[in-house]
Amino acid sequence: MADVWENVLTQLRRDLSETTIATWFDELEAVDIRGNTFILHCSNDFKKGYIESLFMKNIKASLHDIFSTDFEVRILDDLAYAEFNGAAPHKQSDRFTSDEFTFETFVVGPSNKLAYAASVSVAEHPAQNYNPLLIYGDSGLGKTHLIYAIANVIRRNDPAAKIAYVKGDDLTNELVAAIQAGPSKTAEMREKYRQADLLLVDDVQFIAGRKQTQEEFFHTFNNLYESGRQIVLTSDRPPSEMTQLEDRLRTRFEWGLLVDVAPPDFETRLAIIKNKAALLGMELPDKISAYIAENVTANVRQIEGTINKIMALKDLLGSDTDEETVTRAIQDMIKRSNEYIPTPEAILEYISKYYGLEESVIRGQQRIRDAVTARQIAMYLIRSMTNLSLDDIGKQFDNRDHSTVLYSIKQVETKMKKNSSFAETVKEIKTNINSKR
Repeated sequence: MADVWENVLTQLRRDLSETTIATWFDELEAVDIRGNTFILHCSNDFKKGYIESLFMKNIKASLHDIFSTDFEVRILDDLAYAEFNGAAPHKQSDRFTSDEFTFETFVVGPSNKLAYAASVSVAEHPAQNYNPLLIYGDSGLGKTHLIYAIANVIRRNDPAAKIAYVKGDDLTNELVAAIQAGPSKTAEMREKYRQADLLLVDDVQFIAGRKQTQEEFFHTFNNLYESGRQIVLTSDRPPSEMTQLEDRLRTRFEWGLLVDVAPPDFETRLAIIKNKAALLGMELPDKISAYIAENVTANVRQIEGTINKIMALKDLLGSDTDEETVTRAIQDMIKRSNEYIPTPEAILEYISKYYGLEESVIRGQQRIRDAVTARQIAMYLIRSMTNLSLDDIGKQFDNRDHSTVLYSIKQVETKMKKNSSFAETVKEIKTNINSKR
């Protein structure tokens, strides 16, 4: 079924952009073919509804091209999928009751002690002390764990509590789709977030620069705040550094409490290693634990990834938990940490979303102002963030020659020197692309 679905996606790419595929089809999974019905599963109810309203004809046409016969297409939500195969459904909300994401499993150290204490206070007394609570810091340091833990406590204390969770970039996608679908969908979206007892927004920095999203979120924020509901946000930076964020939102984000999480110190890393190993039922000698703590220093996610890789090497290859095995696990982590290079596709995907343009427009020849600006910034960032030559960059943009690419890069550099607002926009885009790793 996975191979069939990959063939369907290949067919869909003839009519739909890569951005559209990545945005709306990323959570679709092919389940089965029953008679002339092709069955898919999608955990995201919003995306499921959007696909059913806009893309069913495309999917059916792709299936016809592959099989030379007509198919009906059925998309199962989590409940229907559970009934279909007898398995328990997995939902985002499951994490609000999971034993994995609790305050008890969060390792506290000097680098996150304040964020932890503030999160516990908010969970026990929502909307009383710190509203909003904004937790900021680099990727992989436990921000999402803390907001899940807050939801976990609130759900335990009040099973009927309405909890809404969304990522900043998904909020923009959802709003755009709701506007396209008509007033009833927009009203439905507003209702979902404004009726929440707890609103969790992960990576809120991604709404900066999105005028309509900021407008909508401003009113949602006011509605929840004035009605005494708790708001918890995470970001990779404090509001003062979100240069494209509207002042009225920046001041509201600063109304409550801003707390940061920093990379863990040696003792905290050691505790995280021992805790993760214990959860996996694996015993690590103190010497090995210390070796990992000394060498994997960037963030918690890397530490956990290292432990997972050691476990895999042990289970799949029968490797002993010795220094050689650990070194193999660590090398890749260190390389990824120190040498992160985004792909041209990742850069173009983000710029496409940022400017609300199809990737094909940015890559192509259209001369409308936004397309030219987005195209030049994309060339500039691919040049500065990757190892591609000018000729290779030109191939990404409808086979332009290297002189055209060089001209675009110089245009961006000149404009950044003359226009501080433009320079901040480029910096913001670059920072957000890096935070996606």
